[in-house]
Amino acid sequence: MQEYDDTLFITDELGNELEAVIILTFESEEFGKNYLVYQLKDDETGEYFAASFNPEDGDEGNLNPIETDEEWDLIEEVLESFLEEEDEEHDHDHDHDCDHDHEKHE
Repeated sequence: MQEYDDTLFITDELGNELEAVIILTFESEEFGKNYLVYQLKDDETGEYFAASFNPEDGDEGNLNPIETDEEWDLIEEVLESFLEEEDEEHDHDHDHDCDHDHEKHE
């Protein structure tokens, strides 16, 4: 699983180009596919989107729709795990900062 700080451009069904932020990518041996989880850049709902892709397509790759409920279940599981790890890292950093500040005041 990889975390990205990159953007990609997606063309919606109306032909509008939307900027999206890549949250993570991962490969599933079970389904034999690579997946991408992203959020639309200016979308304030915080909704996550997902698609499958072929990494051999490079920068010109096409995103493919998720085809089964089983794939959605896998994506949700991986995303939840990723977000929990992010929260734990943030909490740890915050706790460390607080402890550090507290030590300065002693």
